[in-house]
Amino acid sequence: MSESINTVCVQGGYRPGDGEPRQIPIYQSTTWKYDTSEHMGKLFDLEESGYFYTRLQNPTNDFVAAKIAELEGGTAAMLTSSGQAANFFAIFNIAGAGDHAVASSAIYGGTYNLLAHTMHRMGLECTFVSPDCSDEELEAAFQPNTKAVFGETIANPALTVLDIERFACAAHAHGVPLIVDNTFPTPINCRPIEWGADIVTHSTTKYIDGHGASVGGVIVDSGKFDWTAYPDKFPGLTQADETYHGVVYTERFGLEGAYITKATAQLMRDLGSIQSPQNAFLINLGLESLHLRMVQHNKNGLEVAKFLRDHPRVAWVRYPGLEEDSEFARAQKYLTPGASGVVSFGVAGGREAAESFMKHLKIAQIATHVADARTCVLHPANATHRQMNDEELAAAGISPDLIRLSCGIEDTQDLIADIAQALEAEN
Repeated sequence: MSESINTVCVQGGYRPGDGEPRQIPIYQSTTWKYDTSEHMGKLFDLEESGYFYTRLQNPTNDFVAAKIAELEGGTAAMLTSSGQAANFFAIFNIAGAGDHAVASSAIYGGTYNLLAHTMHRMGLECTFVSPDCSDEELEAAFQPNTKAVFGETIANPALTVLDIERFACAAHAHGVPLIVDNTFPTPINCRPIEWGADIVTHSTTKYIDGHGASVGGVIVDSGKFDWTAYPDKFPGLTQADETYHGVVYTERFGLEGAYITKATAQLMRDLGSIQSPQNAFLINLGLESLHLRMVQHNKNGLEVAKFLRDHPRVAWVRYPGLEEDSEFARAQKYLTPGASGVVSFGVAGGREAAESFMKHLKIAQIATHVADARTCVLHPANATHRQMNDEELAAAGISPDLIRLSCGIEDTQDLIADIAQALEAEN
């Protein structure tokens, strides 16, 4: 029986047997006991599935990863310690020193720094293209050593909507996968794999957790990209891994499991950015209400955007759900249920007026957070994107006066009243 995404939010990933716990158990243990060293040796050689050390795998984490994989329509998933770790692992699993990636310029500032600076120091080059670039500009970005294309479904905080289908076609024409960060829409509003994406990431810290309680990330593999069609381009997946006695991931685990198994067996083993079982448990609690919360987030985002659009003290508004927004057509294609609760706008009077507005808010709180049950507000140029220069900010679609308002699940009219009084308050 095919289940709706609402039911998967509640019951996916874990189905207890007779007499077993109804809630996902927290396996708060670093290690597992075995009767023989031969048995443990088979686990270390990837000849059998099982658990021996939480840095690599933990049952609590695997239950939650399986739920998110099911929600996204993927075949396998792996939790990480943060969304940053998820994006790093997703790319580094197939690209490293001497390789190249193509990325949308309209992405979260931390991810831009990861690609443009940190991974650059590791030998990976990245070409950034506008999400609205011409076909010719997109084509010109690829190089013979390109290994992946990266973008965000809804860019943070520019709120541009990635044309997933177009970027996927370009990536596949060059024999590389499209990696999409789907944090803002969540699988409730968009499932990128259905539009051609090969790998999906999330900062589960955001809507998936939804309560500001647990930092985490996840990587989901669609299981559809044929690594074996490009064996020289992806040797880590198609050739022997001598650190595991010559295992070839695509041969032993198939297309459905090779990518995530390699990420777990190699990257998590060596870099250790594992999510704690306690955090995974909290993320699952968030997932159980995700389909309900996103309805209110979507509603609040749209109604607040309409109010801001019509207010004389607001210079501009960006929200993909507004009919006059430049992203509306793509939002209607990819984000049918709604465009999330995040609204970007500028207050007339620039940076000083923006700071005054934020100071007078009562329900909305200034916080380095977004996509939470409680409404938060942030000035990205002074916080999450402050390491970027003016040129980089402009390329990312961020102006100095941009305010990112993340509408929670409070009453819609209460949020609008709070915004109204803050806009009208004296400096």
